[in-house]
Amino acid sequence: MIPAVRALARAAMAARPVPLADVQARAELLARFDRRYLVPVEVFAAFAAELTDRRRPGGPFAALCINGRRWFRYRSLHYDTPDLRSFHDHRQGLPLRYTIRERHYEDIGERQFEVKLTGRRGETVKHRRPLLPGDPALGAAPRGFLTAVLDRAYGLAAPTDLDGALETAYTRATFVADGRRITCDAALRCRDPESGRTVRADGGLVLVEIRTAGRPTGTDRLTDADPLTDADRLLHGHGVRAAAFTRYCGGLSALRPDLAADHWRQAVRTAFPTAV
Repeated sequence: MIPAVRALARAAMAARPVPLADVQARAELLARFDRRYLVPVEVFAAFAAELTDRRRPGGPFAALCINGRRWFRYRSLHYDTPDLRSFHDHRQGLPLRYTIRERHYEDIGERQFEVKLTGRRGETVKHRRPLLPGDPALGAAPRGFLTAVLDRAYGLAAPTDLDGALETAYTRATFVADGRRITCDAALRCRDPESGRTVRADGGLVLVEIRTAGRPTGTDRLTDADPLTDADRLLHGHGVRAAAFTRYCGGLSALRPDLAADHWRQAVRTAFPTAV
């Protein structure tokens, strides 16, 4: 087993289990602020133990559990235009940007068509629509949903020339407390549908994303200067700082190094050391 996946499994099994309905009630966070960290597996093990310690002030984080499982396989296909409009909007940090993807929850057989927006205060806002078995992700209904979301949120027309730009797969464990959710991803694999080339992330790293419902500052995006959650402080105490990294932009940059932007180049090198 890949070291990072083994660490996820151990952390999830050590935590108190919580069902999906409780996670959605306590911390669904379809609109949220987040920070991402690329965490060495040894640090992750200590971090997770501190989070889930039953003696933790304020109570421990619990682990999402569905049908007895506490870690899950995810697959996503990210869509973009031929000129990678969505990718370059993120690369330039444009205020009105979005990501379009089809997500497959492999262990529970669920598919979702999702549109992730960057809000006017820098928050992430996710809109999603279930896909039934056999439904094409870019069929009439999902395209109508995309059109409505972009028009309502940004006043933008939806792109009509979408195609698969990046496939991602990884294993995830999710830890939750009231109003807070921490997703932990390992064994990230990215594939370029056009070339067929694949890159794999460092098996000794866990991508940790700390999500909260809000933050007390009015700046455009979270930085290390913003007030920290207790989970952020734990990672900072281990010498780990937030990384400019997303699975879509990071994976595509690793597969096509000419696309990498300066502000996330180091994070891409850390996540995919054999690719860059």
